[in-house]
Amino acid sequence: MDRKVLEFYTPEIDAAVERGIEQNRKGRFKAVVRDENGNPVKNAALRLKQKTHEFRFGANIFMLDELPTDEKNAIYKEKFAALFNLATLPFYWDALEPTPGHTRYAADSEKIYRRPAPDRCLAFCEAHGIEPREHALCYDHFFPTWLSGKSDFEVKRALTRRMREISERYADKIPTIEVTNESYWEKSVTDFYRSPEFVEWCFKTAEKYFPENKLCINEWSEMWEGEGRCVDRYFMQVENALLKGARIDAVGMQFHMFYSEEEYYRKTRRQYDPERQLRVLDNFARLGKPIQITEITVPAFTDNAADEQLQADTIEKLYKLWFSHPAVEQIVYWNLADGYAAFTTPGNMTEGENYYRGGLLRYGLSEKPAYKTLDRLINREWRTDTTVTTDENGCATLCGFYGDYELTNGNKTVSLSLVKNACRTIDVKFRAKPTENNAVTDKK
Repeated sequence: MDRKVLEFYTPEIDAAVERGIEQNRKGRFKAVVRDENGNPVKNAALRLKQKTHEFRFGANIFMLDELPTDEKNAIYKEKFAALFNLATLPFYWDALEPTPGHTRYAADSEKIYRRPAPDRCLAFCEAHGIEPREHALCYDHFFPTWLSGKSDFEVKRALTRRMREISERYADKIPTIEVTNESYWEKSVTDFYRSPEFVEWCFKTAEKYFPENKLCINEWSEMWEGEGRCVDRYFMQVENALLKGARIDAVGMQFHMFYSEEEYYRKTRRQYDPERQLRVLDNFARLGKPIQITEITVPAFTDNAADEQLQADTIEKLYKLWFSHPAVEQIVYWNLADGYAAFTTPGNMTEGENYYRGGLLRYGLSEKPAYKTLDRLINREWRTDTTVTTDENGCATLCGFYGDYELTNGNKTVSLSLVKNACRTIDVKFRAKPTENNAVTDKK
């Protein structure tokens, strides 16, 4: 690959992105620090160490316990948990209910490639403090074939039953429900997919069964090719559904660079233009809904060092830009490892999505430069670990990336949270044992 794919990134753009990160992802808080007796902790050096991010960084978890050996499965889990605090779970209907009434929710369900059972995925997420994300509730491209030829009424009835089942089992465990995904396919399993009311009906029905969950719409990567104007068809689709009363809480945008190596440079001029990207994000932010970058594939095409490094450098530019924008709340890479992508067999690097070598790990699960780059950003550069000193009144200024922290004074530690949309004054009280959680929940 040619490094000129990043030709639009100038020092001025990079500087603006860094300013955006500083402005939108970090906050300053006043802490009033007291000891167990309520006395100010004066002139004390305190260590402020971040434990988790408020922002969500994730990937799909489709290869959980799907690899050929226990050793590889253990490596996959280790690498996933070390980097991400969010996981996209496969709720493809054709795999969850291959025949009517036969569901695969349970952890011990029969295996289907790249479709680990939801209960198995949730157990992993709960064990590692990872937030699960549902994908995708009403995705006609992966509706079961037994729905083909059914009337709109029959499809709605089956979808309603599916929503009710998933809600009863998972609504209290999965915060984000991706309701519709990729609604522009010409071919479909059902005729209802082409109905003018499809998106509106899906969201209004989902709202009944997931009243406390965040409902997300998701779409293919074409919005990045536009000019960032309100005439973008995805923008108009979301706006139209909102105007008709659909409750859409978040707007999902994919970013798959599925172009051949020969066409890669020419086809990505719009997507890799940072000024255009910012216009697109600004435009969708006008809808007043948070933006989720839901599915990312940046190709390396080969396993040579130069191509892998260019993949890593491209990912770094993209992540920094998205992280800098105030409307973005999640960034989700797609496949963690090369060789296990969709539409081909494991290890076949000439077909399907394996062709792009768009993973963060190699087929053997060793770390590519892309993985190391994200590890540096997420776990070091974008994570606060600093010392602050209280004044004569026991007050200190805490400045850091939003998330959960530990504040330590000698052998005593308390937990606290720096939350973006919260009160900027925190009362901290040290006790004999580090059990107090001073989570910030007040509004500004």
